[in-house]
Amino acid sequence: MPARCTRLLQAMLLSIAAGLMTLPAMAGPALLFDVSNGRILYAEDLDHQWHPASLTKIMTAYVVFEAVKKGEISLDSRIKCSELAHVQPPSKVGLNVGAEMSVQKGLEALVIKSANDVAVMLAEAVGGSHEGFVERMNATAKRLGMTRTKFVNANGLPEPEQVSTARDLGLLATAVVRDFPEYANLWSMIETRVGKSHLRTHNGLLNNYAGADGMKTGFICDSGYNVVASATRDGHKLVAVVLGEVTSNDRALRAASLLEHGFLTYGWKAMFNSETIVSRPIEADAKGPITIRESVISWVCGKSQKAMAKMRKQRAEKMASGKKVQVPRAKQVKAAQQTNQSKE
Repeated sequence: MPARCTRLLQAMLLSIAAGLMTLPAMAGPALLFDVSNGRILYAEDLDHQWHPASLTKIMTAYVVFEAVKKGEISLDSRIKCSELAHVQPPSKVGLNVGAEMSVQKGLEALVIKSANDVAVMLAEAVGGSHEGFVERMNATAKRLGMTRTKFVNANGLPEPEQVSTARDLGLLATAVVRDFPEYANLWSMIETRVGKSHLRTHNGLLNNYAGADGMKTGFICDSGYNVVASATRDGHKLVAVVLGEVTSNDRALRAASLLEHGFLTYGWKAMFNSETIVSRPIEADAKGPITIRESVISWVCGKSQKAMAKMRKQRAEKMASGKKVQVPRAKQVKAAQQTNQSKE
């Protein structure tokens, strides 16, 4: 390509990127990076601590993968529903005490259904006890460099001390992709069956975003709607971490917008940015966890149907007037607006 054309192309990309990055910030922490080398394509409050909710289950799965690799357990091994597993609140499969399933089916229920009871079943089978498994989770987090993460349980149900960050979750996603590629299909599964139950994914991007191939959603009232989303196009696998959205639709739209931004500007970013999720210094102003319960639109969090409808209308009006936009927004991703609305 002639030098003049190259300069024009670079100028155009710079202009596009500058326009994207001047959009007003909103919602919680966010991170977009290339999983092959860790190069950061976008970051916002990546070291602020956040309650990870069911994103916790990515670590639960990782520790189970390690146990299978070490021969401590096999995918065909049977895991049993204990009293502790049985009393976990939804989302859950709802097995009776003493009921069993295979580790393979347990992993599917863990990722697809985000089953809190199955998380405990896997934890007890691998760790000897739920507490023992949590110790392994924290030891693994430390080994992976997740310096601002602490786990208290294996399923992500509300605990004040259970925290992570966008950066740490990015490190975990990288480890999953790097260390256990043989489980790639697990993160992209849309549905499975456990007995007579038909389980479907909470990750609407898998149905509606081109190239989407994982990973996991999470929701509790204090942290809002979260997702670690991966997509692959033209041999490039990008991961977006989105925390603290107030609806599941906003979560999917922001993740899709981040990914789209990454794919559109990938060449420019690769040329001018070499910071990675490992090399970038910890933010000096990194904060501890907060609650966004009052902003989350969900009957689970105390919002009535009438209040939810009013809040949705207000948000739609603000977005239509240009007062509130997603960051970064390369373009409206129409398909992402059709996301699954089911609870996690």
